[in-house]
Amino acid sequence: MRGLLSFYRGLHTLSNRQARRKAGTVGSRCGFCGTHSNSKPQPRFGLLFDIDGVLVRGRMPLPAAKKSFEKLVDSQGQFLVPVVFVTNAGNCLRQTKADQLSHILGVPITQDQVIMSHSPLRMLKKFHDKCVLVSGQGPVLEIAKNVGFENVVSIDMLRESFPLLDMVDHNRRPKLPSNPIGNLPKVEAVVLFGEPIRWETNLQLIVDVLLTNGNLGSVHNTQNNPHLPLLACNMDLMWMAEAHSPRFGHGTFLVCLENIYKKITGKDLKYDALMGKPSELTYHFAEYLIRSQAVQRQWKHPITSLYAIGDNLMTDIYGANLYNRYLEERVARKNPKAIAKMVAATGSTAAVPQEEEIDNLLESELALPSATSCKSVLVCTGVYNPNAEVPSDANDCIKETVFHGHRDFRFDPALVEPGFIVHDVADAVDLIFEQEKFVPQ
Repeated sequence: MRGLLSFYRGLHTLSNRQARRKAGTVGSRCGFCGTHSNSKPQPRFGLLFDIDGVLVRGRMPLPAAKKSFEKLVDSQGQFLVPVVFVTNAGNCLRQTKADQLSHILGVPITQDQVIMSHSPLRMLKKFHDKCVLVSGQGPVLEIAKNVGFENVVSIDMLRESFPLLDMVDHNRRPKLPSNPIGNLPKVEAVVLFGEPIRWETNLQLIVDVLLTNGNLGSVHNTQNNPHLPLLACNMDLMWMAEAHSPRFGHGTFLVCLENIYKKITGKDLKYDALMGKPSELTYHFAEYLIRSQAVQRQWKHPITSLYAIGDNLMTDIYGANLYNRYLEERVARKNPKAIAKMVAATGSTAAVPQEEEIDNLLESELALPSATSCKSVLVCTGVYNPNAEVPSDANDCIKETVFHGHRDFRFDPALVEPGFIVHDVADAVDLIFEQEKFVPQ
């Protein structure tokens, strides 16, 4: 990965694969309007909720979802703790998702409480003035402009301008010979929002753009290296809908694209940025929104602990633990005794990560985090199956071949070990309140 690859550091620690098992009303329009009350407890923690498999299955709300949120708001509909919804979905605007959640949960949700997989694209301003090709489904042109892109081309627009490029479906081939219309600007970057509807069309045209450097009127150049900038959102290999088993996600589409590109060129496809869980960039953005809510409520205490609730070991748990590792290392860099301890344990300063680039970006865009930990909570209502058979020898399954994460994230069993496992989201909220000794009033 080029450019922002430094966000995704090498992962090295190995530990046991088995997780520690612990603890096995509509009001005002905005849940965070108003000022704080000295009579109410002020939290020092915030909650990050996954959506699919935690709150809903497809379009069906899970029974525990509404019950859990009744505990999180007061009689006026104000949230008692900062809450952000972090989803890898990318097929709609944040406001649309907020409206859906408000209807499902019976609690007013604003777009500032929602992070879609594409939300961190707002921070990548160096790409905003480029002509970008976008792939996905839903209102992709509107989404792209909403996050800051000024000059956007869709796969459908590209196909209309170059009708001879999409040839897999015989029924969609041009009936008569035609020449390229060619009235589109040169593509300068590619943005992948999520899994598209016609994979064969999207795969063909994206590869065409990469191999022609955006000049679709020219022939492929397999030696074109480096290729155009490529930004991808949502790395979920699978996700949980109404079916009994998980369905293909955008991560599966990326696997197809990566392998086709390498088969043709002999080179690895390179990403300038990967967004959505489990990337740290998404969690940085989530922490910023949590911190902003606390400021808006005029809570005096900083939010120092985050709890990320999810159903997928390879995205929700991996991402939360990866961000927790970043937060711990950031604290260690400011603590000479902690650094000395790390050096003594490893015999090298190489174990102490250098985070200047990530801190500089965060300071310029979001300000540095107040959180010092991010704890992962796994629920059993989605992708994770608590009844799956576990090999008697853990070493049998700690292999790259069983890692469902993205190619550019190395497998580390420590990062897929949840801090807590509970049955559902209502149990997760109860557990967190207990851990924080938080008693709503």
